[in-house]
Amino acid sequence: MRLLPLIAPGIWGSEDNFLDVIGLFNDPRQNGYPMPRGIGISALAQEDPSANVDYASFTCGACHIGRVAKPNGEVVYLDGGVNTEFNIVLYRVKVYQTLQKVIGGETDKLKQQQLLIDAFLGALEEAKASSDTFFYRNYRNQWVNFDAAYEKAQISLFTERAAELIGNFSKRATDNYTGYAALLDKNYKGFQARSLEGFPGMADATGIFTVNSYNAFRENFFTRWFASIILPGSPGITDFMSIWEQDKRKAEWGKSHKRLINGGGQWNGNIPIPMYRNLAAQMTLGLADPDIRVSAFAVDLLDKLPASVYPFDVDIALAKQGEDLFLKNCAQCHQPHNGKVYSNLNVNLDRSKVVNWLIRRGGISSFNDTCSPDTSVDMTGVATKPCAEFDGVSLKGKKDLIISPNKQHHGYNARPLSGIWAQAPYLHNGSIPTVYHLLVPNERPASFVKSRLDYDQEKLGYAWADSPTTPYEGEHSYIFDTTSFQSFSNSGHDTDIEENGHVYKLDWSDDKTGALAIIEYLKTL
Repeated sequence: MRLLPLIAPGIWGSEDNFLDVIGLFNDPRQNGYPMPRGIGISALAQEDPSANVDYASFTCGACHIGRVAKPNGEVVYLDGGVNTEFNIVLYRVKVYQTLQKVIGGETDKLKQQQLLIDAFLGALEEAKASSDTFFYRNYRNQWVNFDAAYEKAQISLFTERAAELIGNFSKRATDNYTGYAALLDKNYKGFQARSLEGFPGMADATGIFTVNSYNAFRENFFTRWFASIILPGSPGITDFMSIWEQDKRKAEWGKSHKRLINGGGQWNGNIPIPMYRNLAAQMTLGLADPDIRVSAFAVDLLDKLPASVYPFDVDIALAKQGEDLFLKNCAQCHQPHNGKVYSNLNVNLDRSKVVNWLIRRGGISSFNDTCSPDTSVDMTGVATKPCAEFDGVSLKGKKDLIISPNKQHHGYNARPLSGIWAQAPYLHNGSIPTVYHLLVPNERPASFVKSRLDYDQEKLGYAWADSPTTPYEGEHSYIFDTTSFQSFSNSGHDTDIEENGHVYKLDWSDDKTGALAIIEYLKTL
């Protein structure tokens, strides 16, 4: 990864952080770490860090550690929140562009591979000449010491296996690009070029997840016709979610212990068991062989990870007024362990229908092969079976619970609203910039600026106007046009609902004072 900007400096970012172009930032809390937040190094999880070539990969923090800028210039970090700047699609496109820059017009596969090997090894020599700590920057902590001697040993290991490693890297990168292009051709017709630029803070997770299977079938002449069926049948692009306080979304066992009820996790709750949700996230990031230990660790970490506290002032008296309105109109749906899937809110349902029968069966099989009830891993010296049970009940013979039946998730969950201030923009597709616009639908903008870091304290959401008011709008901010593609529609959650004789007010256009009171209360959650 560190060699990419040496090979194609015009494609990548600054010398200090070449991944700033895809929205990854240097986190000052990681003092001296050689890569930006969101990139992990395999040596940090090995008993003998020098036993193998170090690999780098995206981590949970790439999507789920965000930032908000205060007016005084202070930056607040949101652990478990949303990195509204991260653009995973653009990373894949830039890697592919780098490879194509090297290959040029060469069509012979063997010559292409040699050109890539020569380019990477040439860049490696350039890196070595510039510094004997070019890659690791002499980073050390209580577990590792990545000094010049360590770096020299790693370079030697890499050089010995260069042909294999570079060949695998280039093939995977090309497959990722080709498979994603096929996904765009199938579900984003007329929008492919814009989609290839990516949308910071957003991804078609299910589509990316299925690209690996698509490529496996595409390479076989006899099953190539079958490949496109593996890809979802509708667009699935959504905003990243916050992942804190997972205990409030936790599903429960039915009385017979044969099904899971009263909870979900992601937008439509189709993967109710946290361990498998975490594995799905790793696979979405492109890890063909996910580290089960990471997913198991995340289950414990996220269960009660607290939501980030609102960092600005709150009018407590107004918030108390808003609490009464919230309890009357919002709390019934946005309560912990509400597993109900709502399909009657006039929102775009594309995302909720991407998991067809084939994807569900393939996903269940893939997840179970990766982590079955018998799979054992070493967690800090303790043999652990992270997929053996859920909430005290054995998962043997229950693999069909890994992904819930399709008919149960054609809609969206109403999640608890802890830290809702930091989850802007709103709705599953991020089409509404602030809570105010959610509650007052007749003022929703057709387009707005997304991925800014400064904050609109009055309307509750990241600053969204066309003209920045501070220097912290973020270089990754962009105009989000809700009319540009059907899945970006900003309709929904805009009409009052009556159930069991009780009217739940969703449209506050005729009571903006009430809307502002609710907003003030939401700041306290």
